[in-house]
Amino acid sequence: MSNASVHSATLRLAELMAALSIATDLGMGQPMEFAMTTCIVAVRLGEAAGLNDAELHDTYYEALLRYIGCNADTHWAASLIGDELALRADFAKLDSADHVRVLEMMLRHIRQANPNADPLQVAQAMLPQLATSFFPGHCEVAQRLAIRLGFPESFTHTIGQVYARWDGKGIPALAGEVISPAMLVVALAQDIVTFHRLAGVEAAITMAQQRSGGAHSPKLVEVFCAQATQLLAGLDTEPTWSAVLALEPGTPRMLDEAEFDQACEAIADYTDIKSPYFLNHSRHVSELAARAATQCGLPMSDVRLIRRAGYLHDIGKVGISAGIWGKAGALSDREWEKVRLHPYYTERVLAHSPELARIGAVAALHHERLDGSGYFRGVTASNLSPVARILAATNAYCALTELRSHRSGHPPELAAEDLKRQAKAGRLDGDIVYAVLAVAGHRTVSIKKEIVAGLSEREVEVLRLLARSYTMKQIAAELVISFKTVDRHIQNIYTKLNISTRAAATLFAMENSLLA
Repeated sequence: MSNASVHSATLRLAELMAALSIATDLGMGQPMEFAMTTCIVAVRLGEAAGLNDAELHDTYYEALLRYIGCNADTHWAASLIGDELALRADFAKLDSADHVRVLEMMLRHIRQANPNADPLQVAQAMLPQLATSFFPGHCEVAQRLAIRLGFPESFTHTIGQVYARWDGKGIPALAGEVISPAMLVVALAQDIVTFHRLAGVEAAITMAQQRSGGAHSPKLVEVFCAQATQLLAGLDTEPTWSAVLALEPGTPRMLDEAEFDQACEAIADYTDIKSPYFLNHSRHVSELAARAATQCGLPMSDVRLIRRAGYLHDIGKVGISAGIWGKAGALSDREWEKVRLHPYYTERVLAHSPELARIGAVAALHHERLDGSGYFRGVTASNLSPVARILAATNAYCALTELRSHRSGHPPELAAEDLKRQAKAGRLDGDIVYAVLAVAGHRTVSIKKEIVAGLSEREVEVLRLLARSYTMKQIAAELVISFKTVDRHIQNIYTKLNISTRAAATLFAMENSLLA
């Protein structure tokens, strides 16, 4: 294959980001296409408010990707408030500065999740970390992912202001026109869409007027209220996907093959940061599956397909509460039914674009089995291509060797025996199982501890535990060092990496393969 073929344009950036926006909808407890609808309103509002071309471009992508950092620390949040998706859906309707209503909402969720705990005490313990780590962590992770997705500095700067408010009472504590014009427009557009869906145009206007000068720019509120009917026209009837693609400001950017792969890898990390039990899982599956496909003699086009399907196969997991993924005991029937939905969500996230749909058709089969005992479709051998069989076997192997909330990771030898038993029982393809195991037997993790960002070996050990959601006290006990020493190591790590939150540290560890 020639270099020209390898690096030719293959996918429009807007298509991939619109698909990713559906995943962020799921991760925020919103209906699918919520972010795309926000994008339509935001670009219309930005045009009406006189934003320039560059600002409209940032507005477009900011509306799609406002919450790409918000998978971070969901494990911690769910451990305290239960279903973080339900809480986020409730929070989206509130003015974040209405502290009484926000606290009432939090207490309600805490009571449901921890009926034996004092909800006020739990909330008081949460609040400082929300301001100093949780929300700032979302911003830092979003910025790192935006850089990896190839966005310009102006967009990266904007997406770090995701929780800013006009009145300066948000995070970061910016106020007024210091906040990016794109962010001001998107923040208002998102609330408009929320209230328009709840009760129509008048409800959206009322909300905007009530929050003018608080959450939102008075000028933008004035523009919206004067043109609300036009700005909201057709939202219930137009095909959202095609409308969003047609609305992109400027010349569409096409991704070549290498850029597409890099973007898929970034999306894999977005997915896996949902839980400390999933960190680097999608990378592992992608790498091993591609090597197994090569081992099986599949053509390069199939190797490329399975590499991308491996990166994206678990993106549907963001639509399931981190409380379920982090549960130590057995899942209830209702919880198990939710878990079974995640391959379906993966397929739906990737369904609109022909190129992504081809990947999604394979990615959604990663829990299927030859005898029909898998999920979510329950298809049998005749409907499972070699690529799908490789992905299923690879995913099973990687998952078995990784730590999960309800069990420790299996040693590679035991995981291999489990796959062989599944092959013998007719659930996995025997030839493919042996190909996966052959390439897994030569798989090594090389970590250059002394040169990665200048981290020492001990700092790498601390970073790994920090990424796995260990508390400072737990890290001290695990490494048999003092609490004070742990604190010093963490501060050194943050300084060397130029970050300030656990979430950003976790993403750095994933990006640099430090989670052995």
